[in-house]
Amino acid sequence: MTDGGSPDRRIVTPAFGAVCRVSLCLVLLVAAATGTVAAQDDTTNPVCTNESDTLANMIEGFVQITTGLGIMGLLVVWQADALMEMFTLGREQKAKIKQHKRGAGRSALTLVVLGPLFTVAGTAMELPIAECVDLIPF
Repeated sequence: MTDGGSPDRRIVTPAFGAVCRVSLCLVLLVAAATGTVAAQDDTTNPVCTNESDTLANMIEGFVQITTGLGIMGLLVVWQADALMEMFTLGREQKAKIKQHKRGAGRSALTLVVLGPLFTVAGTAMELPIAECVDLIPF
């Protein structure tokens, strides 16, 4: 403590050598990571090889099934909400039902849009899986 009653505050700065070592380690890490990625570019995509054609088909089938089930779920929820809306008298309940219908519609829209969006974005980002897997469900 000093005479004013406050504790001594010291600012500790890292030594120049420590900063250099950390910087050098980061540069080496980035160089090693980019070398590994560059080495992977020469290999073929395991999903797109002829031996694993079933894997690409399984991925496409999964996207098609989930999208189809999502659309069927939307239809069921929409019809159930419309039926409940006919027999509901209160304004608050009708507002909640309409909000539920909007939420179901947004969920189905998300399912329908994600497949084509991934296909377009994957091609634009040059993802290897986008070359052989078609995720457009319709």
